[in-house]
Amino acid sequence: MEIGFYPGCSLKGTSREYNESVLALAKAFGIEIKEIEDWNCCGATAAHSMDRKLSLALPARVLALAEKQGFHEIVVPCASCYNRLAVTQYKLSEDAGLKKDITDSIKMPCSGKVKILNVIQFLDSYIKDKIQKRTVHPFKYDVACYYGCLLVRPHQILQFDRTEDPQSMDELMRMVGANAIEWGYKTECCGAGLSVSRTDLVAKLSGNIVKDAEDRGAKAIIVACPMCHSNLDMRRPQIDEYLREKTTIPVLYITQAIGLAIGLSPEELGLKRHFVETSSIY
Repeated sequence: MEIGFYPGCSLKGTSREYNESVLALAKAFGIEIKEIEDWNCCGATAAHSMDRKLSLALPARVLALAEKQGFHEIVVPCASCYNRLAVTQYKLSEDAGLKKDITDSIKMPCSGKVKILNVIQFLDSYIKDKIQKRTVHPFKYDVACYYGCLLVRPHQILQFDRTEDPQSMDELMRMVGANAIEWGYKTECCGAGLSVSRTDLVAKLSGNIVKDAEDRGAKAIIVACPMCHSNLDMRRPQIDEYLREKTTIPVLYITQAIGLAIGLSPEELGLKRHFVETSSIY
């Protein structure tokens, strides 16, 4: 069975390394994933605050395309895209009138039966039971698993992990040899969509996350969201200015960390595209 793949805008642009690592990991485990044809932006992060109908129509069209192309489930690595698709599917299922309005707008049916997987759920479903046997280079580091806002909230809709102290990413990292530290910033906001408009606020929010991870002895921050990665990695000069000190802790996507553990090369995983040097962990 083919699994649908919705990369979203980030994985085709600023977060190409995430896209590469997801595809490399799927290939390494013999998992066939196929990109949804003619996909569009899901509207994150601005549409839902500007135009309610558009904010639902954009992700609904993606779900309708997945259904039309015969996919029963799709993997959505970007946490923001995952959130928008899942929230839209829920809202349409709860309001028949709204659903008709949106499907009339996109001129396609959208039954709501396509299963939406974030990257952690994808790893849990298709890779988790094989990880330990495939691990050839254990990831023997203390790591801080950072979930951010959008993987676990709103919990009543997403029903994924725990809102305050999620453990799914920690468990996966332990399986490849890492020590996932306990810390209080797992689901704190990094500033997300304010990265361009309020770099000062992003520096403060992301800076607190980076600082705490370093202070607790973590050698890497593990993420599953391109927006979080961008703020914690690309915005490091602004973070260091806010903190008034130089921070060196690298930020890796969980797919990159697992990829290293099973023997994939840094080049295959896009690790040399990061702003903060990553060679300390491979």
